[in-house]
Amino acid sequence: MTIEATGNVIPTVRGADLVLVRSLALSAEDAWGYLTDTTLTEQWFGPWEGDGRAGGSVRIRMRFEENEPAIRARILACEAPRHLALSTVDEYGSWELELFLEEDGDEECLLSFVHHLDDDSDVGDVGPGWEYYLDLLVAATEGTEQPSFDRYYPALREEYLAKRR
Repeated sequence: MTIEATGNVIPTVRGADLVLVRSLALSAEDAWGYLTDTTLTEQWFGPWEGDGRAGGSVRIRMRFEENEPAIRARILACEAPRHLALSTVDEYGSWELELFLEEDGDEECLLSFVHHLDDDSDVGDVGPGWEYYLDLLVAATEGTEQPSFDRYYPALREEYLAKRR
């Protein structure tokens, strides 16, 4: 299977939005669990603890980032089963992320993932990472083999940099 840069970089007033879409063989309700239930997020992104309601904050331990500290995320919106918005701040900077689910036929939905990029965000690093994590989500929901990060980075770096120009 060839890995491609599926995301689009869309210019905005404050920088750009990196938008990636995945089709999930789940209803939006079931997919919502993979975005908000710590036992399910652990299968593809990592477990979290804390207050997962809008206005709350959580600590997320990214499962596939070796030796990295937990990330603190503030929940900006949590509107089941359609919209989740988070902001994070760590030594690498701040990120604002949004996830949208919409039904796409019987027992299928589309996940739209949006990373609001600042002008100084390196989409060549960010894009491949989100491709990897979203493919981990698909693998978790389908019970298939997890992909290897080495297939995404640095292979997709230049393709993503070209999208920002």
